[in-house]
Amino acid sequence: MSRLPSIVLCCGAFLAAASPATAQSYHIAKTFTLGGDGGWDYVALDTVGHRLFVARQDRVMVIDPASGKLLAEIPGLNRAHGVAFSYGTGKGFATSGGDSGVVVFDLKTLRVLGRTTAAVDADAVLFDPATKHIFTFNGDAGSSSVIDAASGQRIGSVDLGGKPEFGVTTGAGKLFANIEDSSEVVEIDAAAMKVTRRWKLAPCESPTGLAIDRAHGVLFSGCRSGVMAISDANTGKLITTVPIGQGVDAARFDPATQLAFASNGEGSITVIHEDAPDKFTVVGTVPTKRGARTMELDLKTHRIFTVTADFGPPPAPTADRPRPRPPVLPGTFALLELDP
Repeated sequence: MSRLPSIVLCCGAFLAAASPATAQSYHIAKTFTLGGDGGWDYVALDTVGHRLFVARQDRVMVIDPASGKLLAEIPGLNRAHGVAFSYGTGKGFATSGGDSGVVVFDLKTLRVLGRTTAAVDADAVLFDPATKHIFTFNGDAGSSSVIDAASGQRIGSVDLGGKPEFGVTTGAGKLFANIEDSSEVVEIDAAAMKVTRRWKLAPCESPTGLAIDRAHGVLFSGCRSGVMAISDANTGKLITTVPIGQGVDAARFDPATQLAFASNGEGSITVIHEDAPDKFTVVGTVPTKRGARTMELDLKTHRIFTVTADFGPPPAPTADRPRPRPPVLPGTFALLELDP
């Protein structure tokens, strides 16, 4: 997820009650200014060490979410994207899309242990507990690289038949991934390392962030065409689509509240309630800040974390750059905490 989406002002209202039993009112409770140069991508929560890992261009920032303090930085990346954790081996894995690499680091000391090669444009990454393997999702290569979490070495590859964005695991041997250029979801047999099913998400276009309700087998695909495409993972069929904000890049699901979230670069988080496995209601739009397109959800506290910066006016359009991006103002990169 390397692109910064076009930015528009958010005009949503604060989150209304999700249901009579789970009234929510998400809002920005804290802002921690972190500064530093470079773009950003995924935010990942280390649930054991209680730390946030933020991919930051040439490094990964490690942050204490309670205080907003920068604890350390993991160097040696080229276009950093995502981070995954293998607690059984005590290792972390960070994708480095610019050089087709994965940096392996020690979860306790945060010391770099080595690196392995994935494939071109290594982007999203996850740990699958059933196989104890790391799976990267390689956009330009149209594949998923499989890495043994113990050795840190690549052991296989899955041809996905298109450009993948985010992926999720059921925890029981199946993975799912959004395919951006064909607007599909693919199902992957993690042990066999092969695609077993695929289905269309139309009218969704360019699916990016993906979340899963494991209990009910429901997938939430955030689409850059301004909808959340909701699928039945058991039947491999689209259930429905609901409207979300513009510039989505991440999705999350909270099983305790039955709320799904889409973080939108326009400066909002769309919140959707799963009324039933076949019925979904948009219950609110939470204002954040423009550029806050990725996020992480703490399932224990139900807090959401997102990152962004302040922007200056965009430069004048040119023939080569008809829609130039606005510049990031130095020193303004910040972590936002949203509380229910």
